[in-house]
Amino acid sequence: MSDTAQDSGYRVLARKYRPSDFGDLIGQEPMVRTLTNAFETDRIAQAYMLTGVRGVGKTTTARILARALNYRTDDIDKPTIDLKQPGEHCDAIMAGSHVDVIEMDAASHTGIDDIREIIEQVRYRPVSARYKVYIIDEIHMLSTQAFNGLLKTLEEPPQHVKFIFATTEIRKVPVTVLSRCQRFDLRRIEAAALVDHFRAIAKREEVTVDDESLAMIARAAEGSARDGLSLLDQAIAHGGGKVEADAVRSMLGLADRGRIVDLFEMIAKGDVAAALQAFREQYDAGANPSVVLADLADFTHLVTRLKFVPEAAHDAALSEAERTRGKAFADTLSVPVLSRLWQMLLKGVPETEQSNRPVSACEMVLIRLTHAANLPSPDEAIKKLSDAPPQQPEQPTGGAPSGGGQPGMQASADIGPGPMTVQPGNGGGPVAMLRPVEDHEIAQQMQPAPMETPAPHVPIEGLTDLAELAARHRDLKMKALIRKYLRPVKIEPGRLEIALHEDAPKSLVGELDARLKEWTGRRWVIAISREEGGRTLEEIDNAHRAELVSDATQDPDVAAILAQYPGARIRDVRIRSDDLDDIQPAMQSEDGDILPVDPDEDQ
Repeated sequence: MSDTAQDSGYRVLARKYRPSDFGDLIGQEPMVRTLTNAFETDRIAQAYMLTGVRGVGKTTTARILARALNYRTDDIDKPTIDLKQPGEHCDAIMAGSHVDVIEMDAASHTGIDDIREIIEQVRYRPVSARYKVYIIDEIHMLSTQAFNGLLKTLEEPPQHVKFIFATTEIRKVPVTVLSRCQRFDLRRIEAAALVDHFRAIAKREEVTVDDESLAMIARAAEGSARDGLSLLDQAIAHGGGKVEADAVRSMLGLADRGRIVDLFEMIAKGDVAAALQAFREQYDAGANPSVVLADLADFTHLVTRLKFVPEAAHDAALSEAERTRGKAFADTLSVPVLSRLWQMLLKGVPETEQSNRPVSACEMVLIRLTHAANLPSPDEAIKKLSDAPPQQPEQPTGGAPSGGGQPGMQASADIGPGPMTVQPGNGGGPVAMLRPVEDHEIAQQMQPAPMETPAPHVPIEGLTDLAELAARHRDLKMKALIRKYLRPVKIEPGRLEIALHEDAPKSLVGELDARLKEWTGRRWVIAISREEGGRTLEEIDNAHRAELVSDATQDPDVAAILAQYPGARIRDVRIRSDDLDDIQPAMQSEDGDILPVDPDEDQ
């Protein structure tokens, strides 16, 4: 097809408005500043590595950079960043058809043979341009052999050769290749910059588009100009040359942002019925259930961010409802509540996406969210329990209150057959139906109430007491775990503050809590400290045993025995309980070890 035919045909917006110089790049000011300084001081690297997400402009930047390296006009014949006036080679380079600018897709040329061809060609000088430029896209797709074959040429290329690499997976590129390149990380384009860019393109295309539609397209692009332009192209075709918010929302399967804010408010109030009804209305309008939850998560993040960064409300991608009502929610909802909503939404989104019944799954997530909105946070629950007044003892049934009665109540009684009532006074209150009390019931009420048996007191002042308690209850496994993995920090009655050995089982704390309640008859608070803590009982025993062995080694008799039997070693040292002998006699084992002898054992 001829160029004239191509020009007469329709070109998608992503190609039609592809940047042709560094001034057209949006959101990449740090890279442009670095290249400008490098070109002005003639410090041009032999290889460049461009990395970033899809559609951020890596390949386009590579072509612009190749154009800058080979820039030549009637007035300028040197590498430069100022490319306002088209040069001799500019059109061919930007079209990808220049003979000295070789573009290669590493996804389809992954082998060593492709790289060997490049290595053989770099010896030859460019045909017409200043530099022979190799642009390799998605370089992380090269094989290990191809990377190794490229290293030597990449480190010492000829003066007339430049390499420009592009990749979306920078971590898959060997560090040996990265160290030989000048790296530029192309940033995601901010939503506000995308909105301005799309608005300018819509104006040039003479398309009517509102700000809400531009904001939705910019959010859906996720920092990619190419993705955003493709969506804008689709929206123009969908609306017949006019882009409206409802059409874009339907096209993207999104929920109305205002409805999302309304749904968030219903969840925060704990209104389950209203939340489910609002979701059904959005679903009937074409919203995807998982997208509704994702939008709720985004708004939850926005509200949380506004609590700490109020300036975030000035983002051009936000709607007026998100900006104003989001700030109001940020002033009223606490961080624990927002964090709990965020965690539940993070779990609910993949549940809905993977479910074969996404609508039902989404409704169950909304029910959990709404129910949790009325629950206090752990800190609030602890505060309420600590601030609660002590519970008053109940008054005996059928008897008069000893303290003069409840305020605002007047009691009247008729000692005779039939029921008796307590009439409410000026203060109001419930009406209680009473009956005559028999003599034997009065006698029972006069008897003192049985005292509750107090919980048994089991003193635990250290890990030794804890291990002995486990031994007394014949729980040898728990005793071994206590001795091996617990490091004491602070031990008080009813509270155990410990540090755990790095190899401790994850279930140890839960098992120990259950055992302590069973053994002591009371609830213990077990706190895991960030401090290092003391030594474990096993470490203490090992240190003591090592000290005894060291002392025994210094004994002349033991030293003589060890010298007499080469290869012998001390396995254990035991001290007699009586005062008759200072050192327990020992005998030689079959394997050369010195073993202790039990004094009660027959010799």
